[in-house]
Amino acid sequence: MIGLCFYVCLPADGGADVVLSCSLVEEGVGMGGMGGGSLFSRTPATLVLRDVPVGPDESLDTLTPFVPPSVPDPDLILFENKVSSPEIPNAGMLLHADCNEQEVMCEISRYTPRGLQESSDPAYFMVSLSVEGLDFSTSLILQTLPVEKDQTTLTQSKLSLPLSQSGTLLTKVIFLVFSDINSVSAPLRGDVLLNCGFKQEETPLAPDVGLEWRLQHRGRGRKVLEMKTKLDDTEEATVVHGERNGSSVDAALLLSEGNVSMSLTQLKVIDEGTYICTVNLGHFHAQQVIQLHIIQPPQVSLSEEKLVLNKNSPQTLSCHCAKYYPLDAQMEWFFLPPTETEPKLFPNQGSLSSHRQHGDGTFTLSSHVTILPSFSPGTKITCRVTHPALDDPLHISIVVEPAQPDSYWWVLGFLVVTVLFFYQVMK
Repeated sequence: MIGLCFYVCLPADGGADVVLSCSLVEEGVGMGGMGGGSLFSRTPATLVLRDVPVGPDESLDTLTPFVPPSVPDPDLILFENKVSSPEIPNAGMLLHADCNEQEVMCEISRYTPRGLQESSDPAYFMVSLSVEGLDFSTSLILQTLPVEKDQTTLTQSKLSLPLSQSGTLLTKVIFLVFSDINSVSAPLRGDVLLNCGFKQEETPLAPDVGLEWRLQHRGRGRKVLEMKTKLDDTEEATVVHGERNGSSVDAALLLSEGNVSMSLTQLKVIDEGTYICTVNLGHFHAQQVIQLHIIQPPQVSLSEEKLVLNKNSPQTLSCHCAKYYPLDAQMEWFFLPPTETEPKLFPNQGSLSSHRQHGDGTFTLSSHVTILPSFSPGTKITCRVTHPALDDPLHISIVVEPAQPDSYWWVLGFLVVTVLFFYQVMK
């Protein structure tokens, strides 16, 4: 959904309001038919984030205050939340998302803490926020705030929760898990840091925290690292179990900043996939998802160091693209005659070998093109390789050299010259 942004300057703390159009996602019952089963229903909802920090460079001239409905409507789903405690990292990115025509994804769903029975006092909701084209993603757990009830108090018709006098569902953030990267690329045999962090309200939800990193790829999942520690204790109380060698989380940063980012060293192709960072605090848990792409640029070479034109028969020139990852490599042939300034695409791009995969997961591919006797000497032949690991296409070239005279005529000419020389000597 596209987020609708309104701003209001709050002189006390320099904050602004952000209003997001969201979807309330609920699991429903299928309407019968083949297979039946459960479906997810989506109901329009609105999330108001109060007091989003505004930078000193922000213009306050065009800020428009959020105004709740003049007549509270029990059919509207309008969540009102104060951002300040705990603060949502990088929430300021939401201020200009609408103006920059960036899509804000906002989904809200009921949340039942583990080990607790579902109730309406208080009620909990999970909010998933992300912005298209930006490294901003966060999962919030909202808790409803108590409302003083009287005869005029309205109840939200769908959620059966009491509304404030302005017709909003008053909530606060009690726990959030965030990441400032959605997707990251890293070189084969290199290192990478997968960013993930958490925040909670000032009153701790639990004395200890649990962390789990999992990798999901091609339908298979496995645990990468697990950590448990007490939030008010030293690093010595931390228990870490790493399933993958070279995986680690800094326990000191976890305790001081809520930073649970995981580093991986000596990356392999099998490390590629979807990483799920899950943080557990007592009855509550939330997670972030990060895509890791392994890349390795190709090594490109030609089959010939020197190409001498053969006027009697065609020749084959090969371009070898070796040890690259992922599989998406494109190879093209161009030629530039000596009398022209712009290269031309070979009308016949020749043939490709089958992909060959090596033990480390990388691939090799070869392309073969035919050099006809009609080519002009001085023609420049170029193999161009395009691959995701390359910032720009890679070019490798060779120049066609003129044909050498036939060796038979060289020998005959040498004999004739030798005979004439001795004839002149013996006269």
